[in-house]
Amino acid sequence: MFTIENLKFKDILRIPRLTIDQPITCIVGASGSGKTTLLKMLNRLIVPDEGVIRYNGEDLSGLNSVALRRDVVMLGQSPVIYPGTIGENLQIGRLFSQRIPRPESALREILREVGLEKLPDDGCSTLSGGERQRLCLARVLLMDADTYLLDEPSSALDKKTEEFILNLLIKFVLERGKELIVVTHSPQVAGRFPEGRIRLVRGQVEENTAHPKEGSSWKGEKKDD
Repeated sequence: MFTIENLKFKDILRIPRLTIDQPITCIVGASGSGKTTLLKMLNRLIVPDEGVIRYNGEDLSGLNSVALRRDVVMLGQSPVIYPGTIGENLQIGRLFSQRIPRPESALREILREVGLEKLPDDGCSTLSGGERQRLCLARVLLMDADTYLLDEPSSALDKKTEEFILNLLIKFVLERGKELIVVTHSPQVAGRFPEGRIRLVRGQVEENTAHPKEGSSWKGEKKDD
């Protein structure tokens, strides 16, 4: 669970108070409303100018970034593929977070789960865009984090791949008691989880369906996410 108090970042975000505590949360709003900026703050890719963000009661500013990113993993808009084999790409998230590598049997199983018909020893150079996104999804699932952050799944994917990734992540987190926070422009995606929708407008919280009294009266100029 995340709680935010008196957050300010440049003239992009000003949020007096926000609670994110649903199994599935969708952050929605127009381009430039601050959605991606907020998401990146939740695992310290961006640090606020003022205010406090707490994760399960602990101030993010006092947490080691590596330790935080073991528990809070982000899947961005564009798939990031590293040099080496598919297996090496699967393990690199665990390497970065100082976790023990998984055996090859686990790598083969996660590739089957995400529908990527490749072997751990295969190279990555010929992967299509959708295959690259499935590989990145497999990598973050292999992390077995507590919270997953998903940024704009519809922006870089065809509809079929987007639905597959969303459905797999939703199933994964609900079956294991984890948390998923999704930034999306898609009304269809947000409409699936009306009890966990946060709407940002010009850096302020206009709506939080889980906690409807939270919000902000700040009106800022429109900036890019």
